[in-house]
Amino acid sequence: MQKHKATFALVLSAAFIGGCSWFADNNPRMLSFPGVYKIDIQQGNVITQDMVNQLRPGMTREQVRFVMGEALLPDSFNTDRWDYIYSFQPGDKARTQQTLSLFFKNDQLAYFEGDMRPGGDDNSVNDQVRAAADKDAQNAKDQAEKSIQDE
Repeated sequence: MQKHKATFALVLSAAFIGGCSWFADNNPRMLSFPGVYKIDIQQGNVITQDMVNQLRPGMTREQVRFVMGEALLPDSFNTDRWDYIYSFQPGDKARTQQTLSLFFKNDQLAYFEGDMRPGGDDNSVNDQVRAAADKDAQNAKDQAEKSIQDE
């Protein structure tokens, strides 16, 4: 009888622990609670096209730091490489990520590589942030109007 109780408790606890992952938002096939507000998550260094357009080979580390900000991932083994990573996840959409790696030689910017190229006008991150802010503002306005009408 004790063996059955222990087995039942083990199976029940495994079901509860596994059930918690059923409500994860990372997988679109999984359930999520309707009506629950999901916040926008921004992480890392914001990388804009304007910043990338200002980068020029031969810039000093201080000039690059002024334009780009402090590197998110300083490499302790290779101080001539700076990595910038930015990710944005709107509450109800998939996460997007941008990366930019800067390489220095003799304390001057030699070259860089990543998701953005100089000369472009793609401000997709800014557009996403602006669209999410506009959506949040519209939702707040709608809720305020609804609460006024309900009174």
